[in-house]
Amino acid sequence: MNELQAPLKRNVGLSLLALGAASGTLICCVLPAVMVALGGGAALAGLVTAVPQLVWLSAHKGLVFGVAGAALAFSGWMLWRARTLPCPTVPELAASCARLRRFSTWTWVAAVIATCGGALFAFVLPALGLFA
Repeated sequence: MNELQAPLKRNVGLSLLALGAASGTLICCVLPAVMVALGGGAALAGLVTAVPQLVWLSAHKGLVFGVAGAALAFSGWMLWRARTLPCPTVPELAASCARLRRFSTWTWVAAVIATCGGALFAFVLPALGLFA
């Protein structure tokens, strides 16, 4: 591995970690609300029976969003720091460097969107009285 690409590969891992944390917000808050809204309350009850950890995630949504927010903030900060790192001059390595930057950025953006969607269902819609 080229030593210039090590920070970029690390950023891919951090972006994937942030996406994993953001998916926890979707599981805790969006999945139950959408299933109930679509008339899948019985399916949700069966899912909670099979995976009781969903209840813990929903009960501790502040912690879930805190961890996701911290992961997003740290990953975004590392992406920001690496934005000006030079790419190698060898064409193959330069193309790989550009792909790693794009993949990290788009993965981070997807994590931000997922977290915002989870926050919408967890905090905003219930405050408006649309989901309890």
